[in-house]
Amino acid sequence: MNIEQLNANYSIAGQLEFIAGKGGLPMIQVNSSKAKALISVYAGQVLSFKPSDESEDILFLSEQAYYQRGKAIKGGAPICWPWFGPDPLGQGRPGHGFVRNRPWNVVATEASAKGDIKVTLGLVDTPETQSIWPYSFVLHQEILISDSLNLSLITRNTGNEKFSITQAFHTYFKIGHVAQVKVLGLEGCSYIDKVDNSAQKQQADGVTINSEVDRIYLDVDKPLTIEDSALNRHIQITSQGSKTAVVWNPWEKISKEMADLEDADYQRLLCVETTNAANDVVEVAPGSECKLTANYRVIRN
Repeated sequence: MNIEQLNANYSIAGQLEFIAGKGGLPMIQVNSSKAKALISVYAGQVLSFKPSDESEDILFLSEQAYYQRGKAIKGGAPICWPWFGPDPLGQGRPGHGFVRNRPWNVVATEASAKGDIKVTLGLVDTPETQSIWPYSFVLHQEILISDSLNLSLITRNTGNEKFSITQAFHTYFKIGHVAQVKVLGLEGCSYIDKVDNSAQKQQADGVTINSEVDRIYLDVDKPLTIEDSALNRHIQITSQGSKTAVVWNPWEKISKEMADLEDADYQRLLCVETTNAANDVVEVAPGSECKLTANYRVIRN
């Protein structure tokens, strides 16, 4: 559908409209009493979320991000599916799966009496996706724009054989400065340190960042909090359907090497990802479904 058709079918007067975004990609612009948000229909990706009583976005979006088909958009909350990380079969398929670099379908939009806006985006298998990953599926993402941002990724197996997935909300959070940030809630968790040959280690205290960090935390069983002293706020992350979490910061060298990041962006971003990764593999039987949910809420000091 073009922008005019999308607006005719799914706009909500005064609160939700479809616009042509950067690169001509269709975007959903939400401006409700509770928050402002920007969602890219391409990639099914929330790019911006700012509660009405906040001056700063909670999401980081690179000024150098690509907005073109076949490329992932650097920032916001990309979807990794049906695998997280490198191709698990080593067949040269895209890292983090194939849904973050293709157009999604708009399934529904609605406004509640409480002022919440819900957007549902979806994908179904096609001969082209079957050539990449040979299973039948329906994938829906429910995005609830309220005083918090709630994301739910629902995978339904519509085929005749079971399949296994790993997945993630690969969320980029905006931070005041990397030297003044700490992630709380992972104390006591074991983690796989991908910067150190996947050595398994133990987290003693809150996670601080002073070099490249790429860790998969195991058996995560409590809410996580990004303590952002520079912006004088906490971002609380609660999740369901997940036993692992990833903390990632590219640091200086990788930030400079990535064409879709500015050199100093490592100082302004922190990925804290709600995942099914490593040993947290989800098996989906024929006719059944699984659901991964993450909620992001600003808490003021």
